[in-house]
Amino acid sequence: MRQPTYAPGKHPSICAGATFVPGRVGILGLGLIGGSFAKALHAGGTEVFAWNRTHATVTLAMIDCVDGELDETTIPTCELIVLAGYPQVSIEWLRKAADLISPGAIVIDVVGVKRSICKTCFALAEEHDWTFVGCHPMAGTHNSGFAYTRADMFRGAPMVVVPPEIDDFVRLDVLERLTFLLEPCGFGTYTLSSAEHHDEVIAFTSQLAHVVSNAYVKSPAAGTHQGFSAGSYRDLTRVAQLNAQMWTELFLENGDYLARELDILIDNLQEYRDAIVDHDAERLKGLLEDGDRRKREIDSK
Repeated sequence: MRQPTYAPGKHPSICAGATFVPGRVGILGLGLIGGSFAKALHAGGTEVFAWNRTHATVTLAMIDCVDGELDETTIPTCELIVLAGYPQVSIEWLRKAADLISPGAIVIDVVGVKRSICKTCFALAEEHDWTFVGCHPMAGTHNSGFAYTRADMFRGAPMVVVPPEIDDFVRLDVLERLTFLLEPCGFGTYTLSSAEHHDEVIAFTSQLAHVVSNAYVKSPAAGTHQGFSAGSYRDLTRVAQLNAQMWTELFLENGDYLARELDILIDNLQEYRDAIVDHDAERLKGLLEDGDRRKREIDSK
């Protein structure tokens, strides 16, 4: 097991009453993301305990990447707890487990929206001696479930971090510990953000893309694409296949920002449609050139 570079009780952000085993991690949820955390951490020498709604998944994971179950006896022994369930499942679990978590421990979530979960979890942490940090690993695939997990899922990927509003020195301590604990995952960058800014940006970079892709394949022409499609079709349909229950919750949690992005897209598409219906070559050419120029400007930054 990897050992941290600090001694329990001597690190500034660790309370004297800490009960955790240094470096031990607990994971709530062994789906694509939670399971990949388990595999990455285990491969790096970390001791991992896990809980999953379907217990058979925990049993399966214990063959190669999980050391034991995350329950009332092991929760107090974890220095880091990763909430990898759906937003409401993660919040409810944390409410029930809040009094069991060790003083000085760090709790993170990996949910795709931040405002709702951070508001609740920051408030819970303020009532206890552990720290909550909002996180969102920018990695994944269109598949879901433990069967598709990989130890290298996060290798080189960005991690967005929403830190708590606490003393600057304590916050820096917590973030340094967090990056050490997550080191086996191999994240390429850590980007600090507010929950508000995260949700505003993610509505465009992730959620809108999933809605568009999912809607695109509903065309009657989609069934006849074989032999007529190549990279464009593959790129635009890659995330049409999704976990409907999870994405429904994420979309509704971020409905204000996502609806705004959809309105912008619909207005833009209407301009293209009008130019095509009117056979207005000059206007259509201008729209296409503007989009091409915008893409080049973005990529050059």
